[in-house]
Amino acid sequence: MKKIIITVVGKDTVGIIAKVCTYLAENSINILDISQTIVSGYFNMMMIADMGNSGKHFGEVCDELDSIGEGIGVAIKCQKEEIFDSMHRI
Repeated sequence: MKKIIITVVGKDTVGIIAKVCTYLAENSINILDISQTIVSGYFNMMMIADMGNSGKHFGEVCDELDSIGEGIGVAIKCQKEEIFDSMHRI
């Protein structure tokens, strides 16, 4: 399993979840956990996904998600699980 952490932040608009989830499904990236909230009109989502069955490299997925985010007006960032865990260790 190759877990990645995906965060999406920006002004709330229709279709953010649909765009991100469609991209993941089309690239055989399985969503393991998802949390999203809207606070004062700002959208925030965090996903844990498994890209073990995807034919794409991590960097390529990150670049393509970044482009999708630019197209819909949000910031989409990816991190490998082990990097995320190391950065947030107490």
